[in-house]
Amino acid sequence: MKQLVREVKITGTGSYLPEKVITNEYLETKIDTNAAWIYENLGIKERRIAAENQATSDLASNAALNAIENAGLVVSDIDLIIVATATPDRLAPSTAAIVQDKIKAYNAVAFDIAAVCSGFLYGMSVASQYIATSVYDNVLVIGADTFSRITDWTRRDAVFFGDGAGAAIFSHGDKDEGFLAFRLYTDGRGKWNYTIPAGGSEIPSTHESVEQGLHFFQMNGREVYNTGTKVLPIAINQVLADTGLTVDDIDYMIPHQPSIKILQKTAEIIKLPWEKVLTNMDKYANTSGGTIPILLDESNRSGKLHRGSTLLFAAVGSGWTYGASILRWS
Repeated sequence: MKQLVREVKITGTGSYLPEKVITNEYLETKIDTNAAWIYENLGIKERRIAAENQATSDLASNAALNAIENAGLVVSDIDLIIVATATPDRLAPSTAAIVQDKIKAYNAVAFDIAAVCSGFLYGMSVASQYIATSVYDNVLVIGADTFSRITDWTRRDAVFFGDGAGAAIFSHGDKDEGFLAFRLYTDGRGKWNYTIPAGGSEIPSTHESVEQGLHFFQMNGREVYNTGTKVLPIAINQVLADTGLTVDDIDYMIPHQPSIKILQKTAEIIKLPWEKVLTNMDKYANTSGGTIPILLDESNRSGKLHRGSTLLFAAVGSGWTYGASILRWS
């Protein structure tokens, strides 16, 4: 179902990346891979890895505080905290509740969203509904993941992911600014193509599940590519139709960072010039829920975004979950 949104805008952005860097060349010394192949096919040169004493909530809290400061607010102004993550600190309580305590935003309601790489896009949609209906005034949405904790660093697919967090503040806007529309989708038939088998109620944690590596992610890379290049154009074209815009009206696409090949193929299908597609996977790899808000924050702070810029967001993640949104920057 389409969601048309009015008078909801982003008033601040923030991000946080851990200090530790792992390059493709380093991974060449550890696993059967090739640095040049990784960059050519995935667009990745290096990724950031959280320190041993850093949990997802630590990355999220740093990004949150940066976003609150950028919006000109204080933590007591925040009414709701949404954390989009596939790597929560614990199964309970929510990572959002832990973040609330760490940044001392005790006025805020807090909960998590689990949509993996589409998580921040889903969180943006939820936040927009709360603002549009005047339930809350300031909503903090965070995308944060520490995929290094669920990566088997002896396998070739260890090259895909990195750790990081991004955040944005959603507040009331004026007419003709802010979000214009969302399109969100889920197709549970794709649930096996990217999954973390153990640790939940289906396969509880045991010595056997650990020994079998069932707490690491498992991914069918070919299906991720095939699905991404199929569903992203569908979601994008639908949200363009909802708003009456064309691809020529888009100033920048700020997508999830699955791989350079997926984004190049998507841009080709929707006929969006490649120079309008923003990426940072060369520096950070795929940070899952963190990809869109990290890239948004970099674009905001670099001065790339201007009042009236029309931004297209798009993501595809495990589930399958996918969608797109259009925002007029203010």
